[in-house]
Amino acid sequence: MLGSFFFGTSVIAVKHLSPHLISPIALTAIRITVTTLLFWCMFAIKPVKTGIVKKDFLLLLFCGLTGIVMNQTFSIRGMSLTSPIHASLLVLTAPITITLLAAWLLKERLTILKLLGLLLGIAGGTLLIFSRDLSSVSGDDQSLGDLFIIMGALSYSVYVISIKPLMAKYRATHILQWVFLFGSFVSLPLGWNDLKKIDWAAFDISSWFTLSWSVLGATFVAYRLMNFSINKLGAAITGSYIYTQPFFTAIASMLILDETLSLPKIGAAVLIMGGVFLSNYRKK
Repeated sequence: MLGSFFFGTSVIAVKHLSPHLISPIALTAIRITVTTLLFWCMFAIKPVKTGIVKKDFLLLLFCGLTGIVMNQTFSIRGMSLTSPIHASLLVLTAPITITLLAAWLLKERLTILKLLGLLLGIAGGTLLIFSRDLSSVSGDDQSLGDLFIIMGALSYSVYVISIKPLMAKYRATHILQWVFLFGSFVSLPLGWNDLKKIDWAAFDISSWFTLSWSVLGATFVAYRLMNFSINKLGAAITGSYIYTQPFFTAIASMLILDETLSLPKIGAAVLIMGGVFLSNYRKK
């Protein structure tokens, strides 16, 4: 739940920073690189004795590309183009996709309720994408931003499914050290030119605060919390907690950005949340 709070409110921070102060690709590079340094500083202070088996490095690389590089790049780019509430609702496609991937790759049974949940989620996402948002915080390329958010959610879904076998073998923090390291090898070169163009003198107190929140809270702390949850609760249950993100985002958006809740947004929220509930429903 706390991880979802950081992820949900990070949409507001990204909206404040990008693209006016920092380009999306540069912000992605900052978040991933700084978080990588923090994880390896933790390792230097308290080394982990358990080493990584050579054959697992390829899976760690794959997790770094999907869960770090692709997820962060698509998500931040999408957040900069669409409205915060749109972004947070479309993130809910992740637990539905996780259910599908679990059925395909982990051979989990795909029930009628899960299929119905999948259809509801698709219907809600479609309604949200094709409804025009007239709020001042939405960008001119809102539909493109919505699609980027979905691509980020899909990337995160693949990450959640892929990281599960590693969680059974290694400590969550040790895994994140390598996942972010591999991610930084790709993200930093991609954002290098845009990083050199940042006008740091234009940053005020609120800009530095939102940047710190985006890097420390929504990346370093949030990923640690989510990986801990995957280890303790499993991929499917962890994915289902993503549905709380729109609540935090909606409250922050209305208080800080004066965004409004329209009828299409409410309808899409009902469909998507209903889909998440059905696709993750378990009998006691």
